[in-house]
Amino acid sequence: MRIDIITLLPELLESPFSASIVQRAQERQKVHIHLHDLREYGENKYRQVDDYPYGGGPGMVLMVGPIDRCIQDLKAERTYDEVIYMTPDGARLDQKMANDCSLLNNLIILCGHYKGVDHRVRDHLITKEISIGDFVLSGGELAAAVFCDSIIRLIPGVLGDESSALSDTFQDNLLAPPIYTRPAEYKGWKVPDILASGNTPAIEDWRMEKAMERTQKLRPDLLE
Repeated sequence: MRIDIITLLPELLESPFSASIVQRAQERQKVHIHLHDLREYGENKYRQVDDYPYGGGPGMVLMVGPIDRCIQDLKAERTYDEVIYMTPDGARLDQKMANDCSLLNNLIILCGHYKGVDHRVRDHLITKEISIGDFVLSGGELAAAVFCDSIIRLIPGVLGDESSALSDTFQDNLLAPPIYTRPAEYKGWKVPDILASGNTPAIEDWRMEKAMERTQKLRPDLLE
């Protein structure tokens, strides 16, 4: 998978992509992440990328020209499955969307800033709009990092145990059951006996029961 991220703040994304699972995914050549500074495509000698909104109002808006030039340069080199805009009013990111996007080959992600982008970008250049929640961030960079992490970990060969992702919360529209590790008892707090029984079918039944209980209690909307 190749991911091209268009941003005003490439340095903000260097840290999330240089550690842990995402770093290992890049080292294993499972994903290739490229950051593109939008100012390299800016207007005039000042590399302007934003301007005041038509009709007045507070804040600045990212201009259509620099974004279009950057996207067209990338498209001249390869075909992209999606051109994604990270925005609070996009489709809510969930596990199904992450699963679907993890199967794609080439993605462009545009990170908004200020009051957002000229709407002609959304009308003519963007193919998918994604939100990570009903709240506003200072820019789309952190949202892009969250989205990338959610899909990269699903790529075969990225996790040490590929079955691990299949048992994550939300994969089957249920919350994950409780998990425990050694010691079996700590300060009188005991691990449920069933988990040390060695009875695999009984353990799986227990896990399903607990997953249903936790989902009903914490996220009943998932069961509707």
